[in-house]
Amino acid sequence: MEKGQATRDRLLDITEKSVLRKGFGATSIEEVIAEAGITKSGFLYHFSNKNALARALLLRYMAREDALLDDVFARGRELTEDPLQGFLVGLKLLAEIMEDLPHEYPGCLVATYCYQESLFDRDVRELNRRIVLSWRARFRTLLDLIYERYEPRDAIDPDALADMVSTVIEGGLVLGRATGERGLLPHQLMLLRSYIKLLFEPDASR
Repeated sequence: MEKGQATRDRLLDITEKSVLRKGFGATSIEEVIAEAGITKSGFLYHFSNKNALARALLLRYMAREDALLDDVFARGRELTEDPLQGFLVGLKLLAEIMEDLPHEYPGCLVATYCYQESLFDRDVRELNRRIVLSWRARFRTLLDLIYERYEPRDAIDPDALADMVSTVIEGGLVLGRATGERGLLPHQLMLLRSYIKLLFEPDASR
């Protein structure tokens, strides 16, 4: 890795840790610079201002989340051609990953940005909105394959069901941090898995 990229990544690491701990408003450029051990001009070489830093941090978070979700649901599809079973496997794998994290839940930057949206410019706020909509589109695509093969037991709007998946994941992150209960998010994911199974599987109640 080039030195410039390594410095940029370190700035993002320091900022993300601070933002998730105390919020973006309470995270100053000066403290990030001090911890990184660089000059202000060195910081400005990578990020022209705090909004540029916020945008880069959010883009990295989005890429990391996309990679994780791509992996778990791709693994589910590799194990079975049935879209429902593949989705259920993906949820279980995600629950296992969350349970095996070596440290406390990292938290959700999207939620943090929502709570402090007045601090950001229009571009950052729009990026945050697009991330949430991309989650809806991702899960809607997977759910559409299930709807094509299975008749749900109840009339559930696919977009609402896709949003429910995101709500459980992001809400579980928030509740897990608030309560300090590491098993909360994995348990909620498994409850969601049971709900999806009951909603679509013809013999799920047996």
